Amino acid sequence: MRTIKRGGEHELDIKKSRFICAMARVSDEDEARAFITERRKEHWSANHNCTAYVIGPDGGVQRSSDDGEPSGTAGVPMLEVLRHRDLTDTVAVVTRYFGGIKLGAGGLIRAYGNAVSAAIDEFGVLERRTLLVVAVIADYLRAGRLESDLRDSRHHVRGVQYGSDVQIDIALAERDLPEFEAWLAEATGGQALCEVLGTTTIEVEPTPDP
Repeated sequence: MRTIKRGGEHELDIKKSRFICAMARVSDEDEARAFITERRKEHWSANHNCTAYVIGPDGGVQRSSDDGEPSGTAGVPMLEVLRHRDLTDTVAVVTRYFGGIKLGAGGLIRAYGNAVSAAIDEFGVLERRTLLVVAVIADYLRAGRLESDLRDSRHHVRGVQYGSDVQIDIALAERDLPEFEAWLAEATGGQALCEVLGTTTIEVEPTPDP
């Protein structure tokens, strides 16, 4: 899944109507509803404040509202854009100030969808990845060189703890674990221990399509 890099506001003018899309990162429905309430208060004089949000690690919570627009012409196309972009923990509110020219059902669907899509392009997205957290335990003799090698690798060093031995916590993809264990055994002559502690979620720039 992905989420927006940052929240913000982006405006489109379509046949004299203003479509103002505001988006925010949220962690639950309460935050999404609070954001929607805030936008509706700010734009109380607008003709419509249509909404959509997707929440949860698998995007399982999905809601939308047409706020007075013809059924299925606003909230649903907004939600479809969020789904199509694989976004979660994201809320969108599109405020419309009517400019006097009716768009028709098809025009409304395109306008609300385009408003959200353009805002996402403006704000950017981050990809969420679930990684293993692995503790590497070595004696002080090997730890300095090992830490340096790990920091130079593609794996993320999360922290270093010093005790009777040195523990270096790193994050890596599950598919990389066998290769990492083999490398660690070779690099330390089998003298370092490797233990999976759990998982963590990180946000990174999406990998470009080939």
